[in-house]
Amino acid sequence: MIISNFKSIAILFLSVLSLSFQAQTRKVITLKENWKFQKGIIENAQNITFDDAKWQKVSVPHDWAIYGPFDKEIDKQNVAITQNGEKIPTEKTGRTGSLPHIGTAWYRNEFSLSTIETSKKIMLLFEGAMSEPEVFINGKKVGEWKYGYSYFYFDISENIIEGKNTIAVKLTNKEFASRWYPGAGLYRNVRLIIKNQESIAQWGTFITTPFVTDSLAKINIKTRINSDKGFVKTTIFDAEGKTLISKESSTIFGHEFEQNIPLENPTLWSPETPYLYTAKTEYFVNNKLSDEITTRFGVRKIEFTREKGFVLNGEITKFKGVCLHHDLGPLGTAINIAALKRQMIILKDMGVNAIRSSHNMPSFEQLELADDMGFLFLAESFDEWKKPKVENGYNRFFDEYAEKDIVNLVRATRNHPSIVMWSSGNEVPDQWGTEGVKRAKWLQDIFHTEDPTRPVTVGMDQVKAVMESGFGAIMDIPGLNYRVHLYEEAYEKFPQGFILGSETASTVSSRGIYKFPVEKGSMKQYDDFQSSSYDLEYCSWSNLPEDDFILQDDKPWVIGEFVWTGFDYLGEPTPYDEKWPSRSSYFGMIDLAGIPKDRYYLYRSRWNTKAETLHILPHWNWEGREGEKTPVFVYTNYESAELFVNGKSQGIQKKIKNGNPQERYRLLWNDVIYEPGILKVVAFDKNGKAIAEKEMKTAGKPHKIVLETDRKTIKSNGEDLSFVTVSVVDKNGIPCPTATNQLQFEVTGKGTFRAACNGDATSLELFHLPTMKLFSGKLVVLVKSTKEAGKIELKVSGKGLKKGIIELEAVLND
Repeated sequence: MIISNFKSIAILFLSVLSLSFQAQTRKVITLKENWKFQKGIIENAQNITFDDAKWQKVSVPHDWAIYGPFDKEIDKQNVAITQNGEKIPTEKTGRTGSLPHIGTAWYRNEFSLSTIETSKKIMLLFEGAMSEPEVFINGKKVGEWKYGYSYFYFDISENIIEGKNTIAVKLTNKEFASRWYPGAGLYRNVRLIIKNQESIAQWGTFITTPFVTDSLAKINIKTRINSDKGFVKTTIFDAEGKTLISKESSTIFGHEFEQNIPLENPTLWSPETPYLYTAKTEYFVNNKLSDEITTRFGVRKIEFTREKGFVLNGEITKFKGVCLHHDLGPLGTAINIAALKRQMIILKDMGVNAIRSSHNMPSFEQLELADDMGFLFLAESFDEWKKPKVENGYNRFFDEYAEKDIVNLVRATRNHPSIVMWSSGNEVPDQWGTEGVKRAKWLQDIFHTEDPTRPVTVGMDQVKAVMESGFGAIMDIPGLNYRVHLYEEAYEKFPQGFILGSETASTVSSRGIYKFPVEKGSMKQYDDFQSSSYDLEYCSWSNLPEDDFILQDDKPWVIGEFVWTGFDYLGEPTPYDEKWPSRSSYFGMIDLAGIPKDRYYLYRSRWNTKAETLHILPHWNWEGREGEKTPVFVYTNYESAELFVNGKSQGIQKKIKNGNPQERYRLLWNDVIYEPGILKVVAFDKNGKAIAEKEMKTAGKPHKIVLETDRKTIKSNGEDLSFVTVSVVDKNGIPCPTATNQLQFEVTGKGTFRAACNGDATSLELFHLPTMKLFSGKLVVLVKSTKEAGKIELKVSGKGLKKGIIELEAVLND
């Protein structure tokens, strides 16, 4: 179900919300509050009479494992990571975040239905349940699913009674079932849908725009119903809610109506102008309104051609994309709109125009935001097919569930204009051999049957194998994961005429950490288990950003890239898979707390062409390095700049197209001698005129705590969040980039402390406790609203530091 306007995203997720699109036709109840939760194997927990009084009371979405503690024994395993090219098993820790996600748990809740409601069709929708959910209504099992990332629903009309009804959900997470932190629990929303018996089918509308010009667009609307009579009326509204056109249709093909509606002078959807229309579909039986839904959609034309690559609305468009896992850092996998939106605002500022959901179905909320904010979307389905990557992975369910999971993915999300591609898999071992080719074709055909308007890709890492077997040749979009040295050969052998970098770079770094000597290195390790933020370190299978930049810029047949990854995520701590403590990734341009690393600005200098980027690294606090070479890099959209140390010029550097790839995209001063003071860079325009400058100063001892929030006003809905970045400065107000002070957090007023995160992949401090150490001088505190409007105050204190205080406000919902 897709909601009619952006404001309704916020309204939708109120506690135990009841949305009524038409009081007499359909009601949606979000089962959010009053859940009872208990981990463990529990007999008879599905029964109505079961006593859950001592169970924990939680709200859903909920991730039971994010509260820790971190423990290396949880996911310790002896394995060779084949994706990393390993052949000999070794002991690994932290691969799934070292959080206690393994085991069985139960959720219970109650809902009440009136006499009239019990006569209707009642659907129970799960948007994500990790994992292998078994669902019971009033003690009877109504169904089960297997894939923890899938959306699924059951018709529970025959199982409900008038008055109080009991829902129970059993979830089971097996060990060795994931390659990253999967989360645990009912981590996305659960909804009841109450409608008439003769009604529109679940995810029953499909809106496409098969003909688009500046003056006219054809809007094709297919509406599936669970009847064979009546008629539909569709009304289209513009973004302001103004009625544009309305059309009725009484011709039914089986259980489906099809309408073609002309739309004059359409405003086209794109990342630059994410304009959305709304279609209201009304279904009438015996001239009486029986059901009604609203669907947001965009008018846009997508093409993939040999001559031009990806074309959006007639314009050649390169994917400036990132891959994202589904966890939200310190919140775990429990979906939260404020956290998602903050991520996407940060990505938008970097110049990102595309997101790949890695390696699973995206949340409905993320797609809603992508539509609203203007992100192209590559919606992925699986990380594993028939051949296993991990012992208890999706391979166990592939034969029975793959088609059902794809059908649900497509039908649930196909009206999102942001989605321009599907992915049926990522680095599947099935890339080898003829059976894998057949599976790839079978899966691609399912996508085409459900949605003939979008192409399908697979993230392929075994490039030699897929060139030889024909696997790569049958894909709509040949997606290569890394293997930059094989792009030319793949382009020559594949028939499509273009290549997508479906996964690129895998450069690793730790925010604010710099290692000497400064040199390129693969799988480099240090005693502190951090990676250097000079952005010259990568993994055994991957490469530096510039290797991809050159392909994007010099090869018109490379249609874009999806960088691994936009944000750090829990699990996969390469290159420290064998080291403890390391429990989250180093791949992100942005750390787990949502604080940009240096690499963020390297990509921003290329991708965000409308804004100035002038970023200096490293920091300039190097006590003990006086007199030693300390290279300085500048990431900027300007072509040249001059560097000064305490007023002494270090020379002018220019970007050089031929030669060292780093010199084409970075300004490098490799022979700077460190001395405390002021590091200054002056950038020049194309005519050699000074146009911008930036300074970095050596800081003294930490003196004062400084707080800065992404939003001072949040909604009093019990869910909204303010993300407060905490840093320390010296007595002159200069940021202290190496500070590691232990801080304490206190929230008073109409808000609560929700979590904290410092972005340190080796930290074992729990996110939900109100204390944490700074990492490289910063951390982030999450403040959550209550359901009352009013002032909120956050106080942050630390020994020997002047306290930081910030006032926020929670306001009533619009």
